[in-house]
Amino acid sequence: MNYRLYLFDFDYTLVNSESAIVQCFHITLQKLGYEDVPDERIKNTIGLPMTEAVKRIIGTDDENEAEHFVDHYRPEADRYMTPGTTFFPGAVAALRAIKETGAKIGIISNKTHRRIQEKFDVDHVPELIDLIIGSDDVTNHKPEPTGLLRAIEHFGVKKSDVLYTGDSYIDAETAQNAGVDFLAVTTGTTSAADFAKYPHIAILKSIAELKDHLHA
Repeated sequence: MNYRLYLFDFDYTLVNSESAIVQCFHITLQKLGYEDVPDERIKNTIGLPMTEAVKRIIGTDDENEAEHFVDHYRPEADRYMTPGTTFFPGAVAALRAIKETGAKIGIISNKTHRRIQEKFDVDHVPELIDLIIGSDDVTNHKPEPTGLLRAIEHFGVKKSDVLYTGDSYIDAETAQNAGVDFLAVTTGTTSAADFAKYPHIAILKSIAELKDHLHA
């Protein structure tokens, strides 16, 4: 495995923010008077654009209602999200190993740019990331390939020199739509069997295994 640019999803790929996301949704549901929902319903939306996740959780197609929910969710996320987010075991080591090859690293996520940057800053590893493209940096969100294509243009590399790694079928579709190689990790809610339906170079149990594949 020898790429010049390694792009990653964030939630469920490099980090586990599940408990914080679930907590913030439960608090906001209660705050706005909605009926509470099971944790699994919330977990299954992780990785979606925020308004799409909200629509699925509260059961609405109303964009204004979803935006209203997001406005009240955001203060809870400011309070709980980064403290409740942890890197998966081996994630930082894998990123360091990639940097040692001379390759560049970027994050393409449906999470906001600020929230992603904050996590790398708090853990004192901002040097591991060369580019972040969050949900607020693009108009069209995954599985639209806008973020991936912008990163490719930013670094001036060929698509054949790019690997995108993610935990969701949404990431698999994004890579496919962008025309780049895809590596799956099963630390999210998408199974290996579901990933097998999409083009991929490997399906790993965790991001820690990526380190062993760099020189394979």
